[in-house]
Amino acid sequence: MSDHIVAYIDGGARGNPGPAGFGVRIEGADGTLVEEFGESIGIATNNVAEYRGLIAALEWAKTHGHRQLHVRSDSLLLVQQMLGRFKVKHPGLQPLHGKARLLAHEIGRVTFEHVGRALNEHADRLANAAMDEAGSS
Repeated sequence: MSDHIVAYIDGGARGNPGPAGFGVRIEGADGTLVEEFGESIGIATNNVAEYRGLIAALEWAKTHGHRQLHVRSDSLLLVQQMLGRFKVKHPGLQPLHGKARLLAHEIGRVTFEHVGRALNEHADRLANAAMDEAGSS
């Protein structure tokens, strides 16, 4: 089995901030579903939810012993910040960004790609289900 896996991540909030959640879909290099999960995270902003999704995907990869991960996200901000092209100015995002960078370093090779929402529909669906849960609890 190839060690190369792809994580589609999405996060969102109803209202901003509002009831928030994220979704993660892990696929093999050939596109087969490995695992998918989402979580409601209470009241948060869209960007915090995106980072929580990223961290969850990185933690999953690390826990399962993967040394290579390709992350696809429809958040241009998150992708550019993780690539080091945009500064992380928001104090609420700085610790999340730091944790994500540390996890990526521990995994080994983590690459990032910005994709359109249409390519991220599975993670979007999971994040929406998590937001529904956050809003009803």
